[in-house]
Amino acid sequence: MAEQVGRAALPPGSTIGILGGGQLGRMLALAAARLGFRCHVFCPDPRSPAFDVSAAHTIAAYDEFEALDCFAAAVDVATWEFENVDLAAVERLATTIPVRPGGAGLATAQDRLAEKRFLTGAGIAVAPFASVGSEADFATAGAVTGFPAILKARRFGYDGKGQRRVGTSADLQVAFIELGRAPAILERVVAFEREISVVAVRGLAGEVAAYDAAENVHEDHILRTSTVPAAVAQQTAAAAALVSSRIAAALGHVGVLAVEFFVVPGSGAEALLVNEIAPRVHNSGHWTEDACAVSQFENHVRAVAGWPLGPTGRHHDAEMTNMIGEDVARWASLAADPGARLHLYGKASVRPGRKMGHVNRLFARHDRGH
Repeated sequence: MAEQVGRAALPPGSTIGILGGGQLGRMLALAAARLGFRCHVFCPDPRSPAFDVSAAHTIAAYDEFEALDCFAAAVDVATWEFENVDLAAVERLATTIPVRPGGAGLATAQDRLAEKRFLTGAGIAVAPFASVGSEADFATAGAVTGFPAILKARRFGYDGKGQRRVGTSADLQVAFIELGRAPAILERVVAFEREISVVAVRGLAGEVAAYDAAENVHEDHILRTSTVPAAVAQQTAAAAALVSSRIAAALGHVGVLAVEFFVVPGSGAEALLVNEIAPRVHNSGHWTEDACAVSQFENHVRAVAGWPLGPTGRHHDAEMTNMIGEDVARWASLAADPGARLHLYGKASVRPGRKMGHVNRLFARHDRGH
């Protein structure tokens, strides 16, 4: 199998196409360049920060098939940096070039109901949920989840967008209207002890490796900090890595995939519920840039290029802090701080809630567990 992968591996000098030009695409392009690859970024936003560090770019909508065909002719393999890219664009590219990961994981992650059904079908625990397609579903859904619950639009939600907390069946009616009566999913509010995530990577031959679990803290539904190691029992962290690997394998995923978990009290031990999956490099894995020999970005590039995966072990403990909105104004003091590893995204404008960069801080390694 390793020999087969070797023959399929793209040599340095090949071009990797990236759908999406945000900060994740930017960091992928930087990692690819260190391995001798060129990157061609496809994005409709002419101010995309990934353009600044890529060898080529195309400014076009994801449904402009003529532009996609030209893009396909210019690259050797394609990947994506966010899961709201048009599935039709991925399917179009896949008719002529390898697209890694494939469309299965993308289709699953784009629809919260499909994602929950996939996870439960794979025997993976999630919070109770129910489909809400119309007002007629309110009573049945509420009976399944109970209250309080979260009503989430099935598609195009991130960083808390497209969701409402509901405390009663009357709140459900209001929330459904506020979400434009879009198809939705109702999920029980989970009384969790903490949130953790695992970034896993699956290679072209099916090998899977996982980074250590990170403990995540959110503010206003946006990730603020990720700390490694997470303050969970060693068996809990191992179980989270195993579940993440199972998900990657079940999807036939190639590349990085992140899984977010709720850690909940169990009968004598911690239990895990999967909150959501992201079939791409992930904000909660940014600590790997400075605390690991091979970052999540490099391992994603390695996987989609058919290279052997790099090691996922950490050489330091770490804390990643997102710079959100006006936080970026602190760049000078952070640049002067010898303990701060500063990563700025080169975005042209500052907006409240917009991720402008992140800071990693490293600490002597120790392993938690209880």
